[in-house]
Amino acid sequence: MSNESLYTRHAPSFSSKIFSYAPDAFKAFGEFNKEALADGVISVKVKEFIAVAVAHVTGCPYCIEAHVGKAKALSASFEELFEAAAVGAAVNAHSAFFHSVNALNAFNGSKETDLYSRSNIELVEQLEDVNEGLYNAFFEYVHKSLKPQHIEAKEKLLIAVGSAHVTGSAYSIEIFTKQAKEAGATLEELAETIVVATVLKAGSAMAHRVNALQAYERE
Repeated sequence: MSNESLYTRHAPSFSSKIFSYAPDAFKAFGEFNKEALADGVISVKVKEFIAVAVAHVTGCPYCIEAHVGKAKALSASFEELFEAAAVGAAVNAHSAFFHSVNALNAFNGSKETDLYSRSNIELVEQLEDVNEGLYNAFFEYVHKSLKPQHIEAKEKLLIAVGSAHVTGSAYSIEIFTKQAKEAGATLEELAETIVVATVLKAGSAMAHRVNALQAYERE
């Protein structure tokens, strides 16, 4: 097998020729992407912070490249971008950690038919009895990631809400949405955050069209 890189910086432009095979759908996605990231109740700069965080959750190198560049053009510092990425990482971990309550229920032979009961969130406290050091270290990590520094508290929580929608964790969505509301986030801001997260999750799949095209055309 060739040692050819599967991820190269010129890849997205190379893959533009695939557009002609589904022009209407690709055009519609482009319009959605443009509208989702336009200035609204959330500024374009903060939307790019959300985009950078979500791109780190999806692991899309093309998306990271594009949105770091766009954020930098808006005078974002690397300190801000690193904080945004750290929030995304913390939410990804939060999603996995809170699924431990499902593992706890499974281990204890729970007969609960609702796998995502809101009351399950309260069960996470039982994990402290299992391993107090690990439990406290995890929550300290999340707390530090969300602590306002170069990015303000409400903005970090909007980033967290967007990231939680990409992880798909009902627990994380519940927790970070409530925290964002308490920090003053409006329903309009939450709606725009969700749209940005949605377009980035779809955009990751869209950007990876290059890999499908290369695989298809490779001799």
